[in-house]
Amino acid sequence: MVSTDESPLTPLAQDALEALASTIPPGDELTYEQAYAVLAEKEDLERPTAEDIIERLYNKGHVYEVEGKLRLTDYGSE
Repeated sequence: MVSTDESPLTPLAQDALEALASTIPPGDELTYEQAYAVLAEKEDLERPTAEDIIERLYNKGHVYEVEGKLRLTDYGSE
């Protein structure tokens, strides 16, 4: 995966991305609510923090949205 953003993910955002990647089968998707629930369960993040992390992952190109659902951008398939 190639990102146009120069700054790396924070450790918290990296952990959140790994939690989402371990939950979403390759090529599958989650609703935002499901993603927030995963981050609450696996990373103990409250809703506002989970929303912020999802937004950061989106802005850095690690997740993208299709018809209101989140998909990962080829995470771990290097």
